[in-house]
Amino acid sequence: MPVNLTKGQKISLTKEAGAPVGRAVMGLGWDAITEKKGGFLGFGARDVKTAVDLDASCILYDANNNQVDVVWFRQLKSNDGSIVHTGDNRSGAGDGDDEQIRVNLGELPANVKTLVFIVTCYSSTDFSKVDNAYCRLVDEMSGKEVAKFNLKAQGSHTALVLATITRGDGDWQMKAVGATGTGRTAQQVEPLVRPHLG
Repeated sequence: MPVNLTKGQKISLTKEAGAPVGRAVMGLGWDAITEKKGGFLGFGARDVKTAVDLDASCILYDANNNQVDVVWFRQLKSNDGSIVHTGDNRSGAGDGDDEQIRVNLGELPANVKTLVFIVTCYSSTDFSKVDNAYCRLVDEMSGKEVAKFNLKAQGSHTALVLATITRGDGDWQMKAVGATGTGRTAQQVEPLVRPHLG
């Protein structure tokens, strides 16, 4: 059973997965906005779904907190090939993960210490209208969901630092962050990330 993370909580990926995690998938899911439209005095109104374009990104840092690389919808693969974004979902329609970032932890360059996962509202909305958003970490080899973080931080912000994964002594630690701010791309949100680096 996965750990349901709370803001600030940290876990060992090896301990929670029952074995070292070599390949991980960070999945992000959300629902399109459902609003009542039409009708007269509340009668006959119908549910209308409006697409929400959220974007998952991963920023890579070294031990000195220098940015090494970034993976997002305009660069779907890290320069070394160890991290791959599966593609941009511009609506939130459907069930399950809407976007995924696949990480081969064993192939990350030795100088990479921390991965930071963020999500931004690229469309004209903000998180006040985003429903059922979550991120989850899955051990790709076993298919086991290791941890899940439900994003209940609704508000007028357009950016959210989801979680960090940090290299330790023979293990990787995941921490749920949940910090909110402003920005529509990974580059704009980078200053929001810095206080949460090891």
